Amino acid sequence: MVDRRDIGSWLSGPDTSGISKYPGERLGLPESGRGSIARAGRRIVAIVIDWTLALLISNFLFSGDSWATLAVFAAEQILLIGTLGYSIGHRAMGIHVVRLGGTPAGPLAALVRTLLLCLVIPAVIFDPDQRGLHDKAAKTVLVRM
Repeated sequence: MVDRRDIGSWLSGPDTSGISKYPGERLGLPESGRGSIARAGRRIVAIVIDWTLALLISNFLFSGDSWATLAVFAAEQILLIGTLGYSIGHRAMGIHVVRLGGTPAGPLAALVRTLLLCLVIPAVIFDPDQRGLHDKAAKTVLVRM
């Protein structure tokens, strides 16, 4: 015979007590506003801005060589994120890169993050907090300003 408690627990669905309600909750970040996780739309527009600038510089200085474009993009990311905490595209979209504790990313984290970002695949694989593998490896997070 089937116990009604077993059916009731089955009908109520899986246990979701360990699942966060919004991206960044597990990291102690707010749900929205300043300091919240930068959503995909802002991040995509920011990288398009940064790549477009790298492409323009590469076209002007290196006749559009694809490796030069990648090098210009990487240099921008490493220098600006390592010193200011944001690239030109990030700034335009109102987001910046910080360490998990909220401190500036710094040069080493910017280097690790950028190298993995240039490989593309780590940036498109992300966790429930919308952090790509490049951010997880660098122990950083992209948040709203």
